[in-house]
Amino acid sequence: MSDAEPIRVLFVCSKNQWRSPTAERVFRKEPGLSVRSSGTSRAARRTINVADIRWADVILVMEDKHRARLRAQFRDEVRYKALHTLDIPDLYRFMDPDLIELLHAKVPPLLSDV
Repeated sequence: MSDAEPIRVLFVCSKNQWRSPTAERVFRKEPGLSVRSSGTSRAARRTINVADIRWADVILVMEDKHRARLRAQFRDEVRYKALHTLDIPDLYRFMDPDLIELLHAKVPPLLSDV
């Protein structure tokens, strides 16, 4: 990565409780990245909003249902955003080593062309 502006990555799951906060923690000190996390549920610890989507260069959702919800709820805002599904099911707790391994395998390839 260059000295340019960091890539702004938004991680999204349902309740912003386990998967997306783990991703945020794992990648927050990564050079060239600025990261946030949020959830699609009204019960999320931090619910996604228009400002989050506008902030992000790349949105990485954990499941297809999150992608569908973003497209339905924020159609105009996500239309031209890089929006990728990581296919990580809701089977992991916060900072689960298996979840961290999955994130390290799936996230970097999606950021290489940004």
